[in-house]
Amino acid sequence: MSEGSVNVESRTSSQDKRWTIMAALLGTNTAVMLFQGIEQETNPTPIREVALTIIAATLPFQAIYFLIYTFLLENNGKLSHHMVKKLKTASNICQLFAYISLVGVAMLWYNLSIYVGVVFFISTVFAMILVRYAMMTDEESRDEMKASANEQGS
Repeated sequence: MSEGSVNVESRTSSQDKRWTIMAALLGTNTAVMLFQGIEQETNPTPIREVALTIIAATLPFQAIYFLIYTFLLENNGKLSHHMVKKLKTASNICQLFAYISLVGVAMLWYNLSIYVGVVFFISTVFAMILVRYAMMTDEESRDEMKASANEQGS
């Protein structure tokens, strides 16, 4: 197996992990909307209403993420570099909005227990920062990857 194929596998694995996280988030949010929506009808509370509103507002961004992801896979190599860059930026924005749904989940848990809700919210913020930090590549790493790719292509 050449080093080039390892790099491709590692990039694909990273994309698959993002897709898996987004799929889990979409499934969780859909289930929360269903069951908490039923509970809201029988026992309405203002906090649950706001939490469900936040979660509902993020669902379209989660769906758009999957549309962009699928479009990029289906048109791999057919799109201009500029278009791919724009779509990846839109995909990243959709991911950020999807993560905001966790605020709604935290509010629901806060409604159950103030301690659980606050701790979940704080850990969610730190986890989101950590994930975004880990996903961002600094200029030096980008230059190293380009140089490595150019060497392998030669």
